Amino acid sequence: MRSGLDRANYLLVKEAKIIAMTCTHAALTRRNLVKLGFRYDNILMEEAAQILEIETFIPLLLQEPEDGHNRLKRVILIGDHHQLPPVIKNMAFQKYSNMEQSLFTRFIRLGVPAIELDKQGRSRASLANLYNWRYKKLGNLPHVQISPEYLTSNPGFSFDFQLINVEDFNGVGESEPNPYFYQNLGEAEYVVAVYMYMRLLGYKSEEITILTTYNGQKHLIRDVVKQRCADNPVFGFPKTITTVDRYQGSQNNYILLSLVRTKTVGHLRDVRRLIVAMSRARLGLYVFARVGIFANCYELTPAFKQLLKHPTELHIHPEERYPTNRKAGELPPSAKIVKDMPEMSKFVYDFYYKVIERLIKEQSEDDKRREAAETAAHRFKMPEKAKTIDAPIEEDPEKKKKNLEETLSQSFLAIDDMGTADDREDAEESDEEDGGRVHPIRIIPSTLDKPGDEFQPFPHVKYEELENEDEMEPTVPEGPNIAEQPAVAEQPAPQEVKEHPIVEPNVETTENSGAGDSNKLVEQNEDISREKEIRSRDQDNTSRDQDNTSCDQDNTSLDQDNTSRDQDHTSRDQDNTSRDQDDVEMKEIAEEDSDEDCGPSLDMMQS
Repeated sequence: MRSGLDRANYLLVKEAKIIAMTCTHAALTRRNLVKLGFRYDNILMEEAAQILEIETFIPLLLQEPEDGHNRLKRVILIGDHHQLPPVIKNMAFQKYSNMEQSLFTRFIRLGVPAIELDKQGRSRASLANLYNWRYKKLGNLPHVQISPEYLTSNPGFSFDFQLINVEDFNGVGESEPNPYFYQNLGEAEYVVAVYMYMRLLGYKSEEITILTTYNGQKHLIRDVVKQRCADNPVFGFPKTITTVDRYQGSQNNYILLSLVRTKTVGHLRDVRRLIVAMSRARLGLYVFARVGIFANCYELTPAFKQLLKHPTELHIHPEERYPTNRKAGELPPSAKIVKDMPEMSKFVYDFYYKVIERLIKEQSEDDKRREAAETAAHRFKMPEKAKTIDAPIEEDPEKKKKNLEETLSQSFLAIDDMGTADDREDAEESDEEDGGRVHPIRIIPSTLDKPGDEFQPFPHVKYEELENEDEMEPTVPEGPNIAEQPAVAEQPAPQEVKEHPIVEPNVETTENSGAGDSNKLVEQNEDISREKEIRSRDQDNTSRDQDNTSCDQDNTSLDQDNTSRDQDHTSRDQDNTSRDQDDVEMKEIAEEDSDEDCGPSLDMMQS
């Protein structure tokens, strides 16, 4: 097996247990399959009622007989003869030759025993009543009555299904630009307006399908959707915009159906097409049509009798949002009644701007809350760590200095188990090598003279009087979110301070020594602020120098451009001078030639 085709043929003939293909593919590849020695025992055909009779025989003949007998054991046909038959475009073959009859329908007509399903699990029970009259005993599966999506109503609509009457728009109902190319602009605009309304409520676009009974209306609806919704991300395109005939075998949660015709019923008089149209929706079906035309059709009476149980004017509830908690069959307390298409279009236009304003307001409020939370977290970062918890050491040096300045400005001293500032830097370097080790941090107040002063930086820390009144230590109440406080050993005062030293208090100092420490802290804060100003000035000077350098480079490039332009002008002047010289020479040559030509003629005249 040198090629992929050889390997595929081997798997197809020797290894495959289940093979899927269409009847058209079987007809095109029958000769190759027979040559390969293709073998099978069972055939299962889905949508057999929509397959031509001759196409049904082709998959039965994809293998050679063995000992004069076909090894095929079983053929299973699955279909619904109450739905649309195969499509035959030639009316003569369709009607007089009966070519639209499938093999499945022929067996049913001849009385071949068949198993008819008596349960459906696609539509909610109220929608199933629109087409179950066509079947003998068609009930509902248990999940249709138990599943939450079937027990809640459609948000924004008063009814699960509704027949909406559409009058002429600008005095025009159906139109026929080309033969059998029927369109209805009023219904197209109405359908698109309802689709936009559903999207504004929060419906997903992939849950909505727009169906129609004619190709002309399909193209018109696509144009309207493209104009109204294509460039707006709030709406977008629905999942599918197609005809009822092409949508057979498919389904979606919500179906918007346009029947187009306003003069005659048209080919919807075929009950099989009506059954397909009514059975595509799972949760909601909204039909747009001229009620007076279709309600008086005898063949459509059972379905339209169910549709006319609800008002023929659209009832909406724009205060609801998708999804809703309203139970199925429960009417909202108040509903808006839409009388015609222009009113619906105007309502959707106004409702769109209200929704956009609400979304912008909610987005701004979310942004404000987020900024406030970030600011609060940044401002009270160290007090939040006052609880004796394991906090990671900052890796960024600039961030570490900023936190240190904030700590000093609040007159708190951060003491950990690593000792002086030099020891802390060494520990941080080792942490980076070890992958970020965590050390406990403890916050101790440095400006309290007695254990009863009003200064309480942390609400959860209680200051109790120790046996020695000169000593103080905050005690943290026991709780599930607070770890035990590690013991802190006395640290010796640093001998040499290189950069931003951290002053460590001696817990045995007197009031005078406490005042001296506070003065030292003030001086250190001033030194830090001066160093920050110096750094900022240096950075400003550096940026100015870079700007000056870039300006000089720009000037140099401009000078070079001017020099090149001057050289171009000089070369042009030289070219013009050379042309002038050539013209003068040509004139002289022409004069000499004229003199030579005139000379002999004068001599001859004299002679």
